[in-house]
Amino acid sequence: MKMDKVANSKNDEFYTPAYAVRPILKYIPKGATVWCPFDTENSWFVKLLQARGNRAIYSHKDNGDDFFQCTSVISIKTYLAECDYIVSNPPYSLKTEVLKRLFDIEKPFAMLVGVVGLFESARRYFMFRDNKFEMLYLNKRVAFFKNFTDQKPSLNPPFSSAYVCSKMLPKQICFEEIVKGQGE
Repeated sequence: MKMDKVANSKNDEFYTPAYAVRPILKYIPKGATVWCPFDTENSWFVKLLQARGNRAIYSHKDNGDDFFQCTSVISIKTYLAECDYIVSNPPYSLKTEVLKRLFDIEKPFAMLVGVVGLFESARRYFMFRDNKFEMLYLNKRVAFFKNFTDQKPSLNPPFSSAYVCSKMLPKQICFEEIVKGQGE
């Protein structure tokens, strides 16, 4: 059975709480431009990056920016030309396609993904084998939410999440602690 079905991820629109964004911030230089390709202006990735002095460019399929189809080709090319890093929480069911595209783009990136089954497909096996990547493991599970106005956890996944990164971390595996309940 596909993990997407087990995780009930028919709807991939779950948002990342601030406490799960904070650990990756220390690996992004202040002043760097960061593209958040699966985010809106309400995203904690966008808000926290801007609050620390980064330029955060955000795009979302609901605004006509499709990470894969490039329906807004001019803006996608602009995002890629202007950004130093790409950081987000991609749709769970598309993590393989997202990571493949990011490796092809060759910009430094960090994507928060579920770790269950991450290395358990032939396609991902070859993708990870053939590309340099790093992992940022978090000490607790992330409780994602569905609504920015009421940020109560609505998805407590039965698996841990970690950042899959490329060209961002000082070593292949890093560990960070998250502190839940810090002003989110």
